[in-house]
Amino acid sequence: MALSSLGTNKLRAALTMLGITIGVFSVISVMTAVGALQNSIEGGLSFLGSNIFQFAKYPANVSAGGDVKEKYQNRRNVTYRQALRYYELMEGYASEICLKTFAYEVKGQAVYNGVKTTPNLLIVGTNRGFLAANAHSVEYGRNLNDEDVAFSRRVVVIGKIIEKRLFPHETPIGKVIRVSGHTYTVIGVLAEKGSAFGQSRDDLCLMPITRFFEDYGEVNRTVNIATQAFSTEAYNRTLDKGIGAMRMARGLRAHEENDFEIYSNDSLKSAFVSIAGIVRIGAFVISFIALLAAGIGIMNIMLVSVTERTKEIGVRKSIGARSRDILRQFLTEAVFISEAGGILGIVLGIIVGDLLAAWLKADLIFPFGWAIAGLVVCSAIGIGFGLYPAYRAASLDPIEALRYE
Repeated sequence: MALSSLGTNKLRAALTMLGITIGVFSVISVMTAVGALQNSIEGGLSFLGSNIFQFAKYPANVSAGGDVKEKYQNRRNVTYRQALRYYELMEGYASEICLKTFAYEVKGQAVYNGVKTTPNLLIVGTNRGFLAANAHSVEYGRNLNDEDVAFSRRVVVIGKIIEKRLFPHETPIGKVIRVSGHTYTVIGVLAEKGSAFGQSRDDLCLMPITRFFEDYGEVNRTVNIATQAFSTEAYNRTLDKGIGAMRMARGLRAHEENDFEIYSNDSLKSAFVSIAGIVRIGAFVISFIALLAAGIGIMNIMLVSVTERTKEIGVRKSIGARSRDILRQFLTEAVFISEAGGILGIVLGIIVGDLLAAWLKADLIFPFGWAIAGLVVCSAIGIGFGLYPAYRAASLDPIEALRYE
């Protein structure tokens, strides 16, 4: 009977349902997109190895090759000499120390036997610690070693993309390739890592940092220093030692603040989680207001419905309907409108949220928790805002109701 009553006023029921749909859609779409991004970003932020912290001129979320805040531009570069001094001070206190610098301004392109890669390779000058510090591994061949750095050897370790493009049917080990105008011998190939944030992590070309400086220049370059503690238990102790060593290498006095950034996987993830939390709170508040307005709309429509159907209620009561039957019928109508709107909002929200995540090249998800919460909230709205109109309908005196026109 409740569904039949709603069917007689399809447009009114649909418009009332639309308010619930918009409220649920707004929160589910945001939560789906944020959840998908968080999963993708947390995986992508794990570009550092375990028990690793890093010192750099720029924060992790600011590209040294793009537009950056004046605050960071005015900082002194971390020079190679300072990095070597830090290396000496930390010797014996860390499992691995990685020195690395990037040629962001160079359009890296590798060439072999006339075959070229795309001109977007990332050329990195580094040492043997790069693999441990950045969670990479060598699939075959060998890694860079201390002698390569000491003698500025013309050797490179290449990413999987370069191997697939230039050497589809042969091993690249021992072959000489040309990278941005310079020749190098391939000594190793990195294992495939896939992409993060829509960017490949297999387009790397690693060479000794000393060779990098000779070929691409040392002026106006900054060195990032990643340090791996011996264990999780020793991490904080190593970090404290590292900060002190970095301050000494930079020549800072006791009263001067650090003029370098410190970050790790955990700190980067925590920063994003806090931002995602703020976005979720904002979306929840906006959606709550929308759902509150939709609930008031349900109450208004149900009160109008009670007034319109007063005589029907009188007839039903006069032939034996109990007050709780009337109450249940009107509550069913309110809950149905609310739940139907909620389900439609959830479906649309998940579709739009995942489309946004796909556009941002993030993994797609289904937010089961938020979907269930949405259904529960819709039920509460239907019952909460439909209870008073249903109670009014159930409380009508049958004699008065029958005389109502």
